[in-house]
Amino acid sequence: MASNPVLEIRNIGKTYSGIKVLSDVDFALMPGEVHALVGENGAGKSTMIKIIAGVEPPDEGGEIYFEGERIPRMTAHKSVSLGISVIYQDISLFPNLTIAENICKGMFNDRIVRWRKIRKKAQDALDMMNVDLDPGQRFDEITIGKKQLVAIARAVTFNAKVIVMDEPTAALSSTEVEMLYGIVRKLKERGVSVIYISHKLEEVFALADRISVLRDGFMVKTAPAGEFDQRTLINLMVGRELRFVPMRNEEPESDEVLFEVKGFSLAPHFEDVSIRAKKHEIVGLTGLVGAGRSEWAQSVFGLLRPDRGELYIHGKRVRVRDTNDAILKGICYLPEDRRSQGLFQGNSMARNICAVSLKKVLSHGLLDRSKEVSVARNYIEKVSIRPNLPEILVESLSGGNQQKALICRWLNADPKVLIVDEPTSGVDVGAKLEIHRLLRELAKSGVCVFLISSDLSEVLALSDRILVMRQGRIVHEVRTLEATQDDILSKGLLG
Repeated sequence: MASNPVLEIRNIGKTYSGIKVLSDVDFALMPGEVHALVGENGAGKSTMIKIIAGVEPPDEGGEIYFEGERIPRMTAHKSVSLGISVIYQDISLFPNLTIAENICKGMFNDRIVRWRKIRKKAQDALDMMNVDLDPGQRFDEITIGKKQLVAIARAVTFNAKVIVMDEPTAALSSTEVEMLYGIVRKLKERGVSVIYISHKLEEVFALADRISVLRDGFMVKTAPAGEFDQRTLINLMVGRELRFVPMRNEEPESDEVLFEVKGFSLAPHFEDVSIRAKKHEIVGLTGLVGAGRSEWAQSVFGLLRPDRGELYIHGKRVRVRDTNDAILKGICYLPEDRRSQGLFQGNSMARNICAVSLKKVLSHGLLDRSKEVSVARNYIEKVSIRPNLPEILVESLSGGNQQKALICRWLNADPKVLIVDEPTSGVDVGAKLEIHRLLRELAKSGVCVFLISSDLSEVLALSDRILVMRQGRIVHEVRTLEATQDDILSKGLLG
């Protein structure tokens, strides 16, 4: 490995609204290195990356160097021209264009659009990555996981020298994760440097040459990956020792069936799904990506209209016409794709938290902003969102803090049934524990919680009962105390 950094930042600081989010941060990235950047949500990772990408200017005194040359004013255009490509967690490509157009956009300056040339360039990038996609397919027609791979293909096509990957596996299947590992290793062999941001520490240890830990805006340690173990890394990230223990239902088992669906079907996603859930119960719903879990949840919430089936709350049949009707009946849904299905971008965190419970923040029929801020601040403090600024634009928050803001929205809606779809995706270990506690507190208060998660350790730690979906059907059910990961994989996921 070369001795001179390809990218270096020195004494970088950043202040928002009087709150210091980065303080005198130093960071160096070597050629051909995979350098993991870890830390809790709100630690400053996203801000640091925005400064490197030229999206945000640093405070005075900070310096950025690329290939040994000081860059006096880093801009987004300058960053791209130097060969820095950032693949953000919330992918910002063009949904109405094809995969090939997204991969090659801005690459060719020909006056005449040469479609064959564009398609071949995109196909070459996909082939290099062993990704089986049709370059002519529209971008909005593919899954979130495939969109992530297209974003990486774009960076590869532009011959980037530095690629920043922000939670790249958050929406990937296990097969796609292995594919990504192979892509990262190929990039490294070609001398490309990778800044890898992930809350999944097993990925960090599998890929990283070095690890840097940010906490509360300070760089607390940088060292070779071999000098860390998982417990040491977690303790450095959160500044304390965390203990993960199963959170079981401590209430006497209820006989009251709070929620039930009978014969729910929506071709081609799921068929004849019948589920009953009791008061105080957390029901885990797991399975491979594409098993129909999210589509089932969206049908219950009114986002999709099932072909047939019946839904009951407290034994009474109810009809859900749309999402507003679902919320009025006490059914709430935290979507997997928070950006396109959850957040009201361009609005404050307070507005996002209070959006579905406006009656609580009205005075004489008008929105009372002081009430809105007060209600939001209560939840912000409860779940430790950083920065604690209710009126900050929600898109300014890190991905994990956006997720916590959405959870606050549904806490504020007084749900009877709460369906959470991958609730800890892109969330740090400390926030993950907080979210687990919140969901258990909700169940204890009488709410029926459905936990949709691909993380079997999460399902086993939090659920009272586990259902496994495969190819649109419930194929296995087990009480959590009687379940193991091998049991779920062998009987449910693998058939």
